[in-house]
Amino acid sequence: MTGIKTTGEKKLMLFSGRAHPTLAEEVAHQLGVGLVPTKAFDFANGEIYVRYQESARGADCFLIQSHTAPINKWIMEQLIMIDALKRASARSITVIVPFYGYARQDKKHRGREPISAKLIADLMKTAGADRIVTVDLHTDQIVGFFDGPVDHLFALPILADYVGTKVDRDKLTVVSPDAGRVRVADRWCDRLGAPLAIVHKRRDKDVANQVTVHEVVGDVEGRVCVLVDDMIDTGGTICAAADALFAHGAEDVIVTATHGVLSGPAADRLKNSKVSEFVFTNTLPTPNELELDKITVLSMAPTIARAVREVFEDGSVTSLFEEEA
Repeated sequence: MTGIKTTGEKKLMLFSGRAHPTLAEEVAHQLGVGLVPTKAFDFANGEIYVRYQESARGADCFLIQSHTAPINKWIMEQLIMIDALKRASARSITVIVPFYGYARQDKKHRGREPISAKLIADLMKTAGADRIVTVDLHTDQIVGFFDGPVDHLFALPILADYVGTKVDRDKLTVVSPDAGRVRVADRWCDRLGAPLAIVHKRRDKDVANQVTVHEVVGDVEGRVCVLVDDMIDTGGTICAAADALFAHGAEDVIVTATHGVLSGPAADRLKNSKVSEFVFTNTLPTPNELELDKITVLSMAPTIARAVREVFEDGSVTSLFEEEA
């Protein structure tokens, strides 16, 4: 006989960066584990130091960090944490990225532009990540940027079921804020049994966050419209789309988005909008100035925790969504 047999059991360890600890704690609670104690701080010049206070040798390690503001700092911290796990002899390293930074830069629109979403995937792989778990990527093609397994989770079941309990479905119309979201909006229609409308827009390619809405395709008059998007950043696109729906006779507008980036003028735009409710998930922390009555935040922690358990137990993450279809 050659070699050595061991009887050791698999060990799951959950780690969190400092970007969004509340979500990490919720995921840990759902899994019934504690977050691994981690010492992390910034040096005076901004460099980041990380050290885990428990051994990770031989463990299946899951590292959660959402790319919120300041986004470049938290991406760098995550890369450093991955490197620390690799050097600590972790058995496997799964990176949980509820909001994947730079996802909007997924292709070259014009010459001499980067594909930054691919760069982020390359950095994670080089740092030592074996697998990525993420939620509602800006485009599905980003899954192919990482040279390894990517589990792409969806917030649609949580968001759609919430809206379905709030609105008379006979009056409901699902609205895509642009042509790029039509496929997702169509899945909403299938789940809620509602018709589809589209807001046609044109963006000024030379001015960031500048949108001109042209027309609404579909019947929205007298209807309760649900605008569905993957993220809301400054709020310009979605608020302009809502205004267009009201101008075409919509009775009410509800906005849903997986990721509430909510930067810059978003707070004022959401407060002043005629939209009756904004529904986000907690993939990103909601800024304190946006704790408004018309903002609802739903938790992705149960979905993320179930995905982590499936990965750890060599199960099927896809089955989570086949059950809910």
